[in-house]
Amino acid sequence: MKLYEPGHLNEEIDIQRLCRHRGLSLRLLILITSAQTHFMARMSIRQTWIHYGSRRDVGIAFMLGRTTNATLNEALNKENYIYGDMIRGNFIDSYFNLTLKTISMLEWADTHCPNVKFILKTEDDMFINVPKLLNFIGSEKDNRTIYGRLGDKRMPERHSESKEKQHGAIEYPTYTTGPAYLLTGDIIHELYVQSLRTNYLPLEDVFTTGIVAENLKIKRMQSDDFRNVRTSLNPCYIRNVISVHNIEAHEQFYLWRKLLDPTIKCKTVWRIYCSAVQQPK
Repeated sequence: MKLYEPGHLNEEIDIQRLCRHRGLSLRLLILITSAQTHFMARMSIRQTWIHYGSRRDVGIAFMLGRTTNATLNEALNKENYIYGDMIRGNFIDSYFNLTLKTISMLEWADTHCPNVKFILKTEDDMFINVPKLLNFIGSEKDNRTIYGRLGDKRMPERHSESKEKQHGAIEYPTYTTGPAYLLTGDIIHELYVQSLRTNYLPLEDVFTTGIVAENLKIKRMQSDDFRNVRTSLNPCYIRNVISVHNIEAHEQFYLWRKLLDPTIKCKTVWRIYCSAVQQPK
C-alpha cells in the first residue's frame, strides 16, 4: 500500500528567499515540523530565533501537512499568505504521520535545495541556538553523517497498541532522537529515495536516522551540544548548547533575550557567537 503522496502546496512559499540558487550559497537550512494548530508556537519562533533566516546563507521554514477541516485550512492559508514560511505536504497532518512529514521534508529539500550544505530537522517546541549551530557546522568536515543525540537501542514493544510493534528487529539500529538532528546535504537525495522503499514505521527518528540511514551506511554521530530534552534554562547553559526541548511559547522570548543580552557574563567566550552571526562576504 502506498502511504506517501509526493508533492507540496507551495503557492505562498518564496523558494528563492528560502533557498536561492538551489542552495548553492546556503550553509544551513532549518526545517521545523509543526502541528497545524500550533499557531502560537510558530509565532513565538517567528519573533525570536527565526530571524537568523534573514541571513543570505541560512534558510528557515515550517513543515506541515494538509487537513480536511475547511476552517483550519482557511486559517493556515491566511497564515501562510502573511508569513510565507510554511511548506505543506500532501499527507494528512497527524501524530501517526510524523514519519510522512519527515519524508516530505526530505522530498522538498531534494527538489528545491539539493546543494545545501546542512539541514537541521527540528520541532516547534524547540529552542535552537543558531549561532552555536553555525559554529558547530563550521568545524565539522565529515560527509554522509547525521549529528545529534543518540537514542537508546530500545527493544520494540509487541503489544497491539504500540507504534513500535511494526519493526521486527530485536533492537533498533543506532539513531538520533527526533527533536533536533543535523543532516549533511550529501545524503538528502538517497535518504528520500530509500525512505520510499522501506517498510513504514511511525517513529520518525528511528525510521529516518536509524533504519533508513543504517541501510545506506550513513554515519550517526553523538554531539553533546544537542540536548533534545528539557534542561536548565540558565542563560549561560543555553549559550553552550544547540537545542533544548519542551519550550513553551513564552519561554522562547525569555531564552532569546538572554541569548543576546551582552550584560550576562559567562565562561563561554562571546566572540564565538559574534563570529557565527556575521554575514558571509
